[in-house]
Parts: sequence; C-alpha cells; structure tokens
Amino acid sequence: MISSLAFNPLVSSSFNIATTTTHNSENKQYLAKQKAGELTLGYQNPNGCKVCSFGSKGSIYEMVSSGFKGVSVMTDDKSTMSFVEEDFENIGILNVDSSLEPFRDHFKYRLKKYLHQKKLIEEYEGGLEEFAKGYLKFGFNREEDGISYREWAPAAQEAQIIGDFNGWNGSNHPMEKDQFGVWSIKIPDADGNPAIPHNSRVKFRFKHSDGVWVDRIPAWIKYATVDPTRFAAPYDGVYWDPPLSERYQFKHPRPPKPKAPRIYEAHVGMSSSEPRINSYREFADDILPRIRENNYNTVQLMAVMEHSYYASFGYHVTNFFAVSSRSGSPEDLKYLIDKAHSLGLQVLMDVIHSHASNNITDGLNGFDVGQSSQQSYFHTGDRGYHKLWDSRLFNYGNWEVLRFLLSNLRWWLEEYKFDGFRFDGVTSMLYHHHGINMAFTGDYNEYFSEETDVDAVVYLMLANSLVHDILPDATVIAEDVSGMPGLGRQVSEMGIGFDYRLAMAIPDKWIDYVKHKKDSEWSMKEISLNLTNRRYTEKCVSYAESHDQSIVGDKTIAFLLMDEEMYSSMSCLTDASPTIERGISLHKMIHFITLALGGEGYLNFMGNEFGHPEWIDFPREGNGWSYEKCRRQWNLVDTNHLRYKFMNAFDRAMNLLDDKFSILASTKQIVSSTNNEDKVIVFERGDLVFVFNFHPENTYEGYKVGCDLPGKYRVALDSDAREFGGHGRVGHNADHFTSPEGIPGVPETNFNNRPNSFKVLSPPRTCVAYYRVDETQEESNGPNLDMVEETFAAVVTDVAKIPDVSMESEDSNLDRIEDNAEDAVDAEIVKVEREVVRDKLEEDADN
Repeated sequence: MISSLAFNPLVSSSFNIATTTTHNSENKQYLAKQKAGELTLGYQNPNGCKVCSFGSKGSIYEMVSSGFKGVSVMTDDKSTMSFVEEDFENIGILNVDSSLEPFRDHFKYRLKKYLHQKKLIEEYEGGLEEFAKGYLKFGFNREEDGISYREWAPAAQEAQIIGDFNGWNGSNHPMEKDQFGVWSIKIPDADGNPAIPHNSRVKFRFKHSDGVWVDRIPAWIKYATVDPTRFAAPYDGVYWDPPLSERYQFKHPRPPKPKAPRIYEAHVGMSSSEPRINSYREFADDILPRIRENNYNTVQLMAVMEHSYYASFGYHVTNFFAVSSRSGSPEDLKYLIDKAHSLGLQVLMDVIHSHASNNITDGLNGFDVGQSSQQSYFHTGDRGYHKLWDSRLFNYGNWEVLRFLLSNLRWWLEEYKFDGFRFDGVTSMLYHHHGINMAFTGDYNEYFSEETDVDAVVYLMLANSLVHDILPDATVIAEDVSGMPGLGRQVSEMGIGFDYRLAMAIPDKWIDYVKHKKDSEWSMKEISLNLTNRRYTEKCVSYAESHDQSIVGDKTIAFLLMDEEMYSSMSCLTDASPTIERGISLHKMIHFITLALGGEGYLNFMGNEFGHPEWIDFPREGNGWSYEKCRRQWNLVDTNHLRYKFMNAFDRAMNLLDDKFSILASTKQIVSSTNNEDKVIVFERGDLVFVFNFHPENTYEGYKVGCDLPGKYRVALDSDAREFGGHGRVGHNADHFTSPEGIPGVPETNFNNRPNSFKVLSPPRTCVAYYRVDETQEESNGPNLDMVEETFAAVVTDVAKIPDVSMESEDSNLDRIEDNAEDAVDAEIVKVEREVVRDKLEEDADN
C-alpha cells in the first residue's frame, strides 16, 4: 500500500471521521478558557455536493467619512458590492482542488468582500500597511510638545484621562469626542518635561448613558500592572515611554527563515524549576540555550499578551498591546527576543484574536456599555459571547475592530521583532457555530455554507496579507481543528493565507492509543493514515503532544506510559523495569514518527522533549493557589544518572537529523508498508528510509524493506543506540546493499511497489532511519558520511557529563575497552557506560 502526498493532488489516502468534543473539559473547568475539542480530522471527496446559497445572509460595508479617514460598519445592503470590477472566474484555489468547483459562488462572494474591504482601506487609509499603524494614532503617543491620547468609545457621554500625574482627578483633563466616537486630548509638556511621567499609572474615565462614571484601562495601552500586595486587585494602565538610555536596543538581525520550522512551544512564566513565575530575562539566559542545544530553530511563546487571570494560560487576553507584566517589562521581552535571534532562533507569538477576556474591569470588554455592535469591539447578544470559553467575540466587520487587530499584529512585529504568529482558536473564528458540538466529516458543505463567518475569513485574509507584506519571511500558523480547505493557501489564490495549520488530530490519536489500547491493538495502518491525512499543498505542523495534552487532570505521553514508576525507576544505576523500558522506547518512537511522517513542521511543548512527568496546573483556588505544578523540573534531565537524559538526547538527535537531511521540507513521502501482523511501518521521507517496529517482542533479522534508489544504505539514526538508553543491537557500520525488484517501470511487480529493497535487523520497539551512501564521495570521507558522523558525535557529547572519579583499576579496564572500540560512536557509548560504572563505585564507597 502506498500513501504518498507527493502523488495525490488533494489529500492522502485516509478518510477519517471528525467529531467535536471539549478536550478534557471535565479537568479544565478552572481555566478561564476551555478550548473546543481537538479533532480527529478527515477529508472526503465531495462529489455531488450542492452549491450553497447565501441569500440575504451576506452583509457589506457602508462608508462613513471621519477624521481618521474612514469608519466602516455593517449593513444588509448589497448595493455597494457592485463597484468591484474584477475577474472572479480565475480563482486560483479551484485550480489546485477541482472538488471545490461547486463552491465557486462562495469564493466569489468571499473575494468580493475581501477586495471591497481592501479598496476602502486603500481609499480612506492609504493602504493596509498604513491602516495597521493605528497605535501611532490611538492610545498614548509622544509628540513634539506634549502627549496625545485618543480612544474609540462611541457610547460614552463624557470622558477624562486620569492617573498618578493628576492625582486621579480628571476634571482638568476632559476629552473631546468627534462625530465618530473617537475621544481625544493633548496634554502639553510642563517645563519642557512630559506631563505624564514614564512608568506612571493611567486610566480612561468615561460616563455611561445612565450617568455612571467608570474607570477602564486604555484599549491601546502598552503596559499594565497590578499591585502584587493586594489580592485580586484591579490592573492599572501604565504610560510606558522610557528615556533612550533605558530602552532596549536590538543588536542582532532576525535569523533567516528555516526550510521547515522545528518549534519549541514555551510558557515563560512556568519555565522555572522553582515554584514561581519566571522572568523574560531568566528564560532568555537559562532556557533559550537549552532550546538551541536541542536543535530547534523556532520558539513559540505563549501568554505574551497581558491577561489578568494567570490560570487562563494566556488565552483570556485583557490588554492586547501590553506584554504580560508578571514576567517583566517590555524591555525585558525585547531582550529575550534579541537573545533568541542571536542564537539563530526565530520567535513566534501565540496571538489571540479569536476572542477577548470577559473581564470588565481590566479588559477590552469594559468599553462595552450596552451599545450596538456598530459602536463596540464585540457583537451583541449571543453572537458576541462564547459559551464554552466565557469570553467576548469580536465584530470582524467593524472598521475600528479591523484597525485595532491589524495594528496589533504590526505592533508585535515591529516593536518587539517577532518573526510570526500562531493564531489561536481559528476554528471559532471561521464558523458562526464556533465548532461547538460540530462533527466535521470532511464534507465540503460543512466549510462553505451560511455557517461560515465570512467577515472573520476576510479579516484573516487581511491579516495574513499584512503580515507577509511587512515581513515576507514571517511564519504564520493556524490552530484549526476543522480542516477548512484553502486555509493554508495564499490569499492571491483566494486561500486564507496561513503558512501552516496545526495537525491537531495527531496528538489526540496518540493519547487515545496510549490510554485505551493494548500494544497488540495498535493498528499500523491507522497510525500511518492519521499521520499522513492532510491536504496536498497545504502545510501542517505535526506534534505528538502540546500543552493541551498535559493540562491538569491529563498527563504527558511519558507519564501515561510510565506513571508512578517515573518517581522510583528512572535511575540508570539499576536495570530498567519492563514499564520503563516500554515507556522510553515508545516515547522515542511516537515523537520520531510524528516528526518524520506527520507534517512539514514539528512542534514540541517545553519539557516533553525529556518526558516531563506530571501535568500542568496553574495556581488557582482549587489547588490553594499553588505553583507546585506550574514549573518545569529541569533537574530531572540535568541529573546524569536519570534516564530522562536518554529521551532528551534522542529529541536532540532527531532534530539534528532533520537539520542535516531536510526531512520536514521534503515533498517526497511514501509509505510502502503498514504490516499489522509484524507491527512494522516502513516509509520514505526525502532521501531517508524509516523502519518502525512497534512489536513488543519480535526481532526481525533480514527484514526486507522497499526503497526508491539503488545503492548502499547505512544507519542515520537508531533509537536503540546506547546513548539513547537502548541496547545497541543495530550495527551502525553495517552496509545494506539493495537488490532490484520486479520489472523496471512496472510498480505492481515490485516489492511493496518499490523498485529496490534491502534487508535490515529490526529489534522490538525500535525505529531506525537509513541514508543512502554517496559512494562517489565515500572514499574521501565526503560530506555525506561526515554528516551522519556529526549527528551521532553531537548527540553523545553531552549525553552525560560527570567529573572523573579516581578509580584506577576500573579505569584501566575501561580504557582497554575504549581503546578497542571500532569507531567513534562505540567509543562514546563506552564513555556513557564508564560513567555509570563510576557512579556505582561512588555510591558503594559512600555506603
């Protein structure tokens, strides 16, 4: 059986059924945000699908002039659509997937709305990039002789600016309102100095229609803090305009965009080994080197935007332009990003534009005082409220909402030098039902109907256009569980414009297998199909587990596999128990096959690279506001005699393998065998051949595997190597010569439809990648061989680091073994064994 993304113009050969559930909701009720369920996705050929009718559902834009060049609100009149004169017949995405042809009317409608909105922005704002400079107009801005402050609050009756600078009495600082609801004031300098001192508290005070005055944090505030000595104290806006001497100056350019992202997903606050909130600078100095050492090329930062409720994991944003003050100042975050760039790491931000915190006191929701959607950031009524997340939903058809959100993206790119974004909750944005209780079966009618929120789709198209115009090398990823076709195609083709979509079905499948299936019940075909089930030409980021899989009540893969034995049986000084042996072996295999077969990018959550035990539990009322499980136990991987180091070393090695062979970036992906009886999966990705033996007991000698190119193959990476906690059963110096199979050019006569084959040794619960030796360079030890030797050498160098112990008799015996080692890899293996022996001797001496 062949499953090849390179051959199929639409999808892989798998057709799964997707159902929407709330992932682990029974254990995450304390979170302010509960994500809609991660799904097992599938795609079906929608032959015979009917064309959707939109009727009067569609709404358009009505222009209103303003002092800021343009304000647009939603109406139900279609008349203004007619001025857009474009060729709507040549919609590029239909050329990529002809199955979308029945939905041409939908794409034409979407295109009209997109072009219309873009034309209005160009006419009234000077273009999309100028429109996205809203932070230079709204909020606080330093001018030549004073500070200007502007706020959009059309429902307010009166408004003032208050803060430390005026003793929180705004009577002398009233604001003026224009005809479009924008309040403004200019506060002149005092004696040549800004009237509002840097790092002083400020708020926006305004009066409701019922005459009640309320204080709110400015919507465009750049920094917000809370009094740490007062429990549940409200946040204050902070005027942030440090003198030049205190501003962080970036020293390093952005690194080049990698061929494929290997992403390390991290939460700065919980990155300390101590039960406390970590800082941006500590993360930069202590954690970034670990990430670089494990050969990741991208860092994805969670919870950057300010959120008043720490346990929301950063997903209930209160202040969209402000960095989370728990971990430091804006200048500290800049230090972190610059440090990452110096290490060659790109930095992505987890951006939340799918919803906003329901918090009235501290957040954007506080500006909603009962006005209509045209006067608010959010929809009114049920449409403006997410029932599962307890949060407010943006009105993406509102001009000022577009200005706010698009400017927000530009702000993070330009002020902080982020290299791109991971958009959270995209499924909720794409559909009016937000994915709640929705079963996505792959029928295209589910994606293109009246349930599609075209306003949100147009916003995402504008956002992706903007980001890639400002930063062509940006990486933008969508968290979408529905699998909407075209999400990962360019806007110019009438796609939505994302570079990647998260392959969210993969981790759910692994959790299901590890939790509910015996080893004998693992289906090789189902595993393969789940990993390859993605749309051709739309790239995915695969991952075996992210933060979602370890929120309180759930467990990491390692913890599910080994559970309580991780507390008592991880020492290298004793033989591994069957549970630990199985757990470490499967942990390596699951992560490696996910990287090698699951997508065009790879993601790992902080700590999972070494099998972090336990779950993530943020301080909350239910746990006595404890930080005990809101941290990462780096000591486990740093302790040389613990087996966590083996999983970490393998993680480092498989990332390095991709670095050397560009596995993720390769479009060649062919699964040639999924043998359920043998429990073996064989596939090719790029120039490598992979053999995964999931059988718990069977060793296969002379196991025949198919391949494309003839020649000589050797081991590139072996999970059973001793430096990865294995038994060293696979010979790394063995040459595997191919034999031709069947009639050239007649696939059905070949072995597993492959024109060549070679034989390997495949021990149980192991995975091995083989590379083809370039024999023209072999004699001179050319770059092909050097590449593989560097991979192993780099991995084993830091697997174990313990100072020498003076044990002369044992040293002399070990020296003789090391001298007789056949090659550098075996010598390094002996060094690891040597250190274990020394540990035992030290322990005996102490006793």
